[in-house]
Amino acid sequence: MPSRTLYLTALTPEAFAPYGTVIASAGRDGREINAGTTLRVEMPEPDILRQGGRPSLSVFRATPGSLPFAPKVMERHRLGSQTFVPMMGTPFVVLVALGATAPEASTLKAFLADGSCGITLAPDVWHHPLLALAAGDFVVLERRGADVDCELVDVPPGTLLIDAR
Repeated sequence: MPSRTLYLTALTPEAFAPYGTVIASAGRDGREINAGTTLRVEMPEPDILRQGGRPSLSVFRATPGSLPFAPKVMERHRLGSQTFVPMMGTPFVVLVALGATAPEASTLKAFLADGSCGITLAPDVWHHPLLALAAGDFVVLERRGADVDCELVDVPPGTLLIDAR
């Protein structure tokens, strides 16, 4: 039996704000471009240029995970943000926390992203690696640079379980 079960909550811009930005056009104004055939909706720019960083655009091909799941590791990127956008409507879990040297239990949140939007994790936010609930591809925009920017901490076995209600 885990010492704590954390239940998924809906991903909303307001609830996710302490950890980053929800990437979605809903509720945002835009401007017409391309002779009126397209509405351009601006998103907040990712923070990926610190200390000589440059953009790295990748596709992560996710294998499906399932609920409930017990996280084994959390990571953070101190020098830049990391953006995940599902290409095929793939739902995914976003487990995040704040903390100066390790994830603080009181700030842990687990969100269900339904596949209709993406997220940008702010620099210094602890998060679980990508956990898709179905197979799918994700566009990932992150910082690449001479300094390695991925700090890992183990989640002790039996301490946390993530599940849906």
